[in-house]
Amino acid sequence: MKFCWTTLLVKNLEESLKFYTEVIGLEIASRFSPVPGTEIAFLGKGETQIELVCNAESANAVVGDAVSYGFDVPSLDDALKMVREKGIPLLSGPTEHPTVKYFFIQDPNGLKIQLKQSL
Repeated sequence: MKFCWTTLLVKNLEESLKFYTEVIGLEIASRFSPVPGTEIAFLGKGETQIELVCNAESANAVVGDAVSYGFDVPSLDDALKMVREKGIPLLSGPTEHPTVKYFFIQDPNGLKIQLKQSL
């Protein structure tokens, strides 16, 4: 068995696509509307992807604090500069340990996003 994707119900697909493409750097792998009133986009070109789903149920979705997405960045300093330039507030960090440094932000739906650099 292999892990394929995670699904996130989003309130605004365009806003979420902008965040995940411009801030996180993921590419849109596919985008479609399987039924009227539902839009789906898959992000990421690798083996594991993120599926964004926007429909009437998405408006009431609660992400919660129990889940976060983590992304490896080549330079945490550059990532920190970029999120500050875009006006994205930090939830926590930056934090540094002997083998990793990281910080947390939120996506437009309230999902915690960890950007980390291995040392």
